[in-house]
Amino acid sequence: MRKLYIAGNWKMNMVPSQAVEFAKSLKEQVKDAKVRVMVAPTFVCLPDVARVLKGSNITVAAQNMNDHESGAYTGEISPDMLKDIGVNAVILGHSERRLYYGETNSFINSKVLLALKKGMEVVLCVGETLEEREGGKLEAVLKEQVNVGLEGVDASQMDKITIAYEPVWAIGTGRTASPDDADSAHAYIRSLLAKKYSADVAEKAIIQYGGSVKPDNVKELMAKENIDGALVGGASLTLDKFLPIVHCI
Repeated sequence: MRKLYIAGNWKMNMVPSQAVEFAKSLKEQVKDAKVRVMVAPTFVCLPDVARVLKGSNITVAAQNMNDHESGAYTGEISPDMLKDIGVNAVILGHSERRLYYGETNSFINSKVLLALKKGMEVVLCVGETLEEREGGKLEAVLKEQVNVGLEGVDASQMDKITIAYEPVWAIGTGRTASPDDADSAHAYIRSLLAKKYSADVAEKAIIQYGGSVKPDNVKELMAKENIDGALVGGASLTLDKFLPIVHCI
């Protein structure tokens, strides 16, 4: 049975001092959680948060990384830099990176491959815009994002990959895909993994849902057969909202 994986993407929020205090409180209050927990602070907060959460049951991830190991890439962060401060997981392909910074499926794939080469865990984000959904392109969009995003990834590496389905129109908008719609999209992603790899890989794959997940809708979403966790944005920034999500079972 797949274990639920609840991740908090802090996006561009919290200064280091705030992040440290939040991490200290979170560490104590999720130590007995029945789900896997992850937080993804900003780059400037990562060293301190990684130090605070070292040895805990909380995974610390970066929100992004470059697709090169080093070099003349001003403003970028390499996987080796992340690993050196104790960060061994990264979110790649988030819809905001795709939308605001023009990241393509092939560019995201190059990051995925480098992260895996470095032994890092990856949360690969996929999802459609409202226009694409209403235009009947949901499956075509997901198929391309999944297949190109995982190009060159061997079946033996899939235990390092978590897929996060995040319909773009539901992120930060207060709108949430219905549990049935979300489960249907997750089931389709699982079918893509079965075709690309095997039924066994697809069955074991962790597929999170992201998009305005809150305490009042998390249990209904997590009850669905193909939803294995949540990639939480705004609700991960306060304990009163994030803890009920983590403790949803």
